Amino acid sequence: MQSSNLFKTIFAIFVALAAIYLGSSLLLARGRFNSAAAAETKSQACPSNDSGLSLPTGFCATVFADDIGHARHMVVAPNGVVYVNTWSGDYYGNDTPHAGGFLVALQDKGGTGKADVIERFGETVQSGGHGGTGIGLYKEAIYAESNDRVVRYSLPAGSIVPSGAADTIVSGLPLGGDHPMHPFIINAEGALYVDVASATNSCQLKNRTLKSPGANPCTELETRGGIWHYDANKTNQTFSPAERFATGIRNAEGFASDSSGRLFVTQHGRDQLRMNWPDLYKPDQEATLPAEELLLLKPQGDYGWPECYYDGFVQKLVLAPEYGGDGGKKIGVCADKIAPVAAYPAHWAPNGMVLYDKTQFPARYQGGVFIAFHGSWDRAPYPQGGYNVVFQPLAGDHASGQCEIFADGFAGAEKSPAQAAHRPSGLAVGPDGALYVSDDVRGRIYRIVYLGGAAGGAANVTPCPSLTAPAGARVVAAAKPPEGTHPDAGAAANAKNNSAVPPGATPAMVSLGKRIYLGQVGGAPCTACHGNNGEGTTLGPPLAGKNKKWLWSDGSFAAITKTITDGVPQPKNYRSAMPAMGGAQLTPAQVKALAAYVWSLNHAATSDQN
Repeated sequence: MQSSNLFKTIFAIFVALAAIYLGSSLLLARGRFNSAAAAETKSQACPSNDSGLSLPTGFCATVFADDIGHARHMVVAPNGVVYVNTWSGDYYGNDTPHAGGFLVALQDKGGTGKADVIERFGETVQSGGHGGTGIGLYKEAIYAESNDRVVRYSLPAGSIVPSGAADTIVSGLPLGGDHPMHPFIINAEGALYVDVASATNSCQLKNRTLKSPGANPCTELETRGGIWHYDANKTNQTFSPAERFATGIRNAEGFASDSSGRLFVTQHGRDQLRMNWPDLYKPDQEATLPAEELLLLKPQGDYGWPECYYDGFVQKLVLAPEYGGDGGKKIGVCADKIAPVAAYPAHWAPNGMVLYDKTQFPARYQGGVFIAFHGSWDRAPYPQGGYNVVFQPLAGDHASGQCEIFADGFAGAEKSPAQAAHRPSGLAVGPDGALYVSDDVRGRIYRIVYLGGAAGGAANVTPCPSLTAPAGARVVAAAKPPEGTHPDAGAAANAKNNSAVPPGATPAMVSLGKRIYLGQVGGAPCTACHGNNGEGTTLGPPLAGKNKKWLWSDGSFAAITKTITDGVPQPKNYRSAMPAMGGAQLTPAQVKALAAYVWSLNHAATSDQN
């Protein structure tokens, strides 16, 4: 009996020791697991989260390069070198281009996620170059748009930039007008597809002018408004109507090709439905019509411009007012045009596009396209939209789901052409699966990778707004405090209160004119082209400042009134025409009030002018 009790005691002690050992082992194991998890989390943290972008959970964006010029489209070589085409000219207010060639090679030799080698090549300002948008890679050579040509630079072994002169692949591409850029894509067989966008908004007899009818037939379509097809293997080809591949495409800036050879293009929808046809459209329809489009390109396909536009509310191509449309009911010839495979909110401006064909991103992104939306101007006086990168899932030749806002925050505090800090323009995918985004305001290149941490990358996904979403509230420019704005802030404020009223006008007229300018009265979206405070944009000249140079008058109250009344159908230094009264139906009293406010913008900085 005693031996039995002794055995039980020994067994109990053994069990207790085993439990202590097992518990300690579990704690140690748990500690090792937690340490490993913490180490994994730390290793997957964004190494330099300096982009300011909002992304789905698990993604990381860094600034790969900065200040390289007005960066447009990009391509990434198999060795990871990023090639960028940059642009200059009217589109950017004729500012001073970056020194050196307009083409840029960016290389990350140190593996830090940032370019530590930046080399420029190609034409310069001194050689007569203006840069361009389109760029591609084919048979270890760089193809680039330069002025009216697509050229080819051969890359020597061991160098990331060419050493010799460029060969001309095709020349004589049309320039001028509203859309002088020539994006392109080259497929695996060397077929070169070039966007030759429209010279006008809607082929009116008088471009962007109130109630001007459309040219019928629109002879512009013979040499513009479509996709042209050339051979990337041949030199010295010349542009002609004979090589037109598809028509009725106003401005196809983004190209993408899938593994089956299907070719997709984006289309910038037309502008100014309400502005030019106020009897047919409500004020908010300027901001909500028409939709932007994703098209599946077909040989000899006709996609409807200028006779048709895509109405996202009825989800159809409808007849444009220049060609007998009644504000969205009539279909007419549009029944025979090719509709888009997907559509997006009005005026977001789809620029670059790329098909994601790598595996670094979660599977849900593979086989879909990313689209860079440059951002709107024609939604004023309602909030602007776009200024983001969107993901569109695809299944074969059609969209397989609603688009998602993948990357946002490029513009910063305000989404507008005048105030946006950055605007996405081009997209490219690297051999490692990283997504690159270019910005054509300050020349920034972003690099986006997936680090994990979300189930399939689906966490924190933001759907695109509905095509039928309202325009939103009219935007009123925030008042700026006089303190700290600039050394003469107090003097400027006094001038506005006391002296900035033209002869023949009253302070009440200036006050009304400001409300008209901001779009609160009369429906004239002046801020879209001239900025919220008259600072100017790439679309229209500045109006503020006592040293401002007037392009169309002597700056007097009467002369400004006449310019507003008549419009500016053929701008001298800017690419967008101004319709009479800004496209609105202003009364004579409202025109004078607006002129008085514009005059005051130009005289507010001094107290002795009246």
